[in-house]
Amino acid sequence: MFARPEGGPRVVVGVDDSAGARCALSWAIGEARLRRLPLLVAHAAPLPPHVSAAGQLGCGITDALRASGAELITRILAEVSDGPPDGVDMTALALVGEPGAALVRLAGDDDILVVGHGTRSPFSRLLRPSVRLHCARRARATLVCVRPPAFEALLECLAAHDASPGQVPGSRFRRLGRRLRHPL
Repeated sequence: MFARPEGGPRVVVGVDDSAGARCALSWAIGEARLRRLPLLVAHAAPLPPHVSAAGQLGCGITDALRASGAELITRILAEVSDGPPDGVDMTALALVGEPGAALVRLAGDDDILVVGHGTRSPFSRLLRPSVRLHCARRARATLVCVRPPAFEALLECLAAHDASPGQVPGSRFRRLGRRLRHPL
């Protein structure tokens, strides 16, 4: 169980290394500043299946996952707001466990839970369940899903597939290309 700070509601944001998480963090910082609420930045790394089967032998791995999560939080904060945001009481927390379940446990009834809304393929969703959908189904807190701007989503997709816009799988980008070439 996670201890809640004194003083009521807070803004809880889950981060990973994606454009959606960066947009969610930026939005959460602004919301915490606007509402004068404390900000909790959390990263949860799932424990690999072979380590969870080994039981106690995974202690070194869990420590490494927590350290990696703390470095990720520091790096993303540096990218989004040049370090810890000014004027916001912020706490960073690196956890080991399923990200959706960890965020649902962290966010209480009166909190604002902020997650990114990424674009993933159906196969990717089978391998790694959606944190956003898990939180939408189970969170007691007010849930805010922040979608990255369309241009950043296109760049992220291009970087992931290392292809030109005409070769990117998905009809959304092909329709956009046709509309740009053949305006009404």
